[in-house]
Amino acid sequence: MSITVNYEYKLKPSAQQVKTFETWLSVCKKVYNYALRERKDWVNARKSPVNACSLVSEYILPVDTPRPTYYSQCKSLTSAKKNIAELTEPHIHVLQQTLRQLEVAFVAMWERGHGFPRFKKKMRSFLYPDVKQSAVEPGRVKLPKIGWVRMRMSRPLPEGFILKQMRVVKRSSGYFVMLTYQLGVQVPSVSPHGHFLECISIL
Repeated sequence: MSITVNYEYKLKPSAQQVKTFETWLSVCKKVYNYALRERKDWVNARKSPVNACSLVSEYILPVDTPRPTYYSQCKSLTSAKKNIAELTEPHIHVLQQTLRQLEVAFVAMWERGHGFPRFKKKMRSFLYPDVKQSAVEPGRVKLPKIGWVRMRMSRPLPEGFILKQMRVVKRSSGYFVMLTYQLGVQVPSVSPHGHFLECISIL
């Protein structure tokens, strides 16, 4: 069993770092929307009547086209990076987490009855799912492929916890980093007790 806590600090990035944040958010939005379009086209292609076509437009994909999944789209992303320079700018794990976010939206639609995922007008955060413990120091945080970014220490870092992930969030008041920490705890097992056998004997 583990305890998870989130600590949020306001970042104080340089002008160049702000530009990098904006670029990454833009690329993440494009990746999300492209992957959603690919999935939506596959679904619409399976809705076409077998005996008629729309007068306006029709989704036509080969019948053996596999359904796009998180894993297949991650593989496509890796291939696309060889030809699209823009995709090489953000950290690969950040882009993969963008695809993971889309997968979660589809699971929510299938299992909890949520609506069909919508295209993003803006992307407001990006996530590093796997980071080093040395990435956070008092007053600054090291973002992979960006470097050290200053942050305002509004409260001390938790002691004894393990850093699991970092999320950079854009708000109207600026950029923030959300640090997720976990602490493993052992819950003592409770020995059976009571007077159940005695009650049976009395009955």
